[in-house]
Amino acid sequence: MLVDAHQHFWRLADRNGAWPPPGLAAIYRDFFPADLAPTLARHGVARTVLVQSMPNEDDTRFMLGLAHAHPFIGGVVGWVDLKAPDAPARIAALAADPLLKGLRPMLQDLADDDWIADPALAPAVDAMLRHGLSFDALVLPRHLPALLAFAQRHPILPIVIDHGAKPLIAAGVLEPWRTDIARLAALPQVSCKLSGLVTEAGADWDVDRLRPYVDHLLACFGPRRLIWGSDWPVLNLAADYARWLAACASLLEGLSGADRLAVFGLNALRFYRID
Repeated sequence: MLVDAHQHFWRLADRNGAWPPPGLAAIYRDFFPADLAPTLARHGVARTVLVQSMPNEDDTRFMLGLAHAHPFIGGVVGWVDLKAPDAPARIAALAADPLLKGLRPMLQDLADDDWIADPALAPAVDAMLRHGLSFDALVLPRHLPALLAFAQRHPILPIVIDHGAKPLIAAGVLEPWRTDIARLAALPQVSCKLSGLVTEAGADWDVDRLRPYVDHLLACFGPRRLIWGSDWPVLNLAADYARWLAACASLLEGLSGADRLAVFGLNALRFYRID
């Protein structure tokens, strides 16, 4: 059973000029469930996790509506302003929908690299824990020390690092990403998504370019805390679904059958509490 733990839908009319820009022609259009469903069927992907791409609650409600209409969407990762005075109430309102599985602030777009390390997030985190929500960390390598401080402050909050923290693969840079990832992986509540790496690797990417980064993620998190995702349709900027799946199969070919099942599906079901 394959589970895609990271994909997006959007309607350009709702985005008011936000990313993606017109120059990214491959993804500058609407993307809806009908666009993805044939690909999922072709590759045997049974469920997906639909992840926010706009920092507003309207986008979260839009995604929840799609999830109720399309059973292949097993859960939604939405957005709330976690530092708003009424964040706990806003979280409670959205979490009344059982298809909301987690929240994701768009940390990579914030001016303050230490935003996530602020103790003022505690009321929102407490509300997330009360409602059984997880935390998706959309970060770049420079955010990892602050994310470590956040994770240490909230040791029972399930956290997953999106896209391996977007290492600088095209430039062949490993440090300090490699060291910072290892420190986060030492915390048992932290998992990591095997997703989004091809868009960091450059147009001429190949499996060998990805291998040092994937090997490190696997060594740090192990096959029970590494979660496969496509990052579709952003994936279309660098590859297609079939090529990304094939690359991951090659990169993980040394795993046992049980461990491959974990990375490609069971870990996502467990982390996001999907039936």
